[in-house]
Amino acid sequence: MTGAAAPTRVVLVHGVRTSATMWRAQVATLATHGYEAVAVDLPGHGTRRDEPFTLARACAVLDEAVAGAAGRVVVVGLSLGGYVTLHWAARGGRCDGVVVSSCTALPGTPVHRAFIAISRVIGASGGGADRLSGIAARLAVGASGAVDVGAGGLASAGQAATLTAVLAANPLADLAALEDRGLPLRFVIGEWDHFRLDERAFRAAAPSASWVLVRRANHLVSLHRPRAYGRALLDALEAVSG
Repeated sequence: MTGAAAPTRVVLVHGVRTSATMWRAQVATLATHGYEAVAVDLPGHGTRRDEPFTLARACAVLDEAVAGAAGRVVVVGLSLGGYVTLHWAARGGRCDGVVVSSCTALPGTPVHRAFIAISRVIGASGGGADRLSGIAARLAVGASGAVDVGAGGLASAGQAATLTAVLAANPLADLAALEDRGLPLRFVIGEWDHFRLDERAFRAAAPSASWVLVRRANHLVSLHRPRAYGRALLDALEAVSG
């Protein structure tokens, strides 16, 4: 008689300025469906707010999150977390599948560099930057979503440094590496996501990836449309877990 299979571990990787708490709704959904959910804090955010953000250290955080998993591992990343997840997985990170959202704009473009410049100005305002981010979150995802975003603290002061570090990422090359590896990959994208600028290039770089469009959802798709996002995520996990 064989024992029950170990649950799939799902590692959730947050966006810039936020923390692991942005995934509260998904953690609850995953637990209800028998998954082992682990939401991490990246360097410069949440409980690691005092650590400088680097891609290398961010990858180390993911290595720590998947260590010791007895079953399959799927890593889910949104925005900054999506870029980090692709970068990590392309370099051999231990996982059986990847789900990413809100990360189909290429780093290093004039838009990205302008965002860095704006982030420097906003970050220089100290606590005012976090208050402004809190207001923006309420407008973008509503009161409940904003509570989850802010629960782990906001990291506006370090946003410019984080975005500068992301300049070293090459998501198209990462996607090509994942294609070579044959790793299951799914994009779950908000219809109104302003990061869809280079989506065509991402689709070309990952022809075997599957794509799910969440209607009437913005960049923070998991917070803006948590139920629809949860359904898309569970569908992706079922496909990976067999």
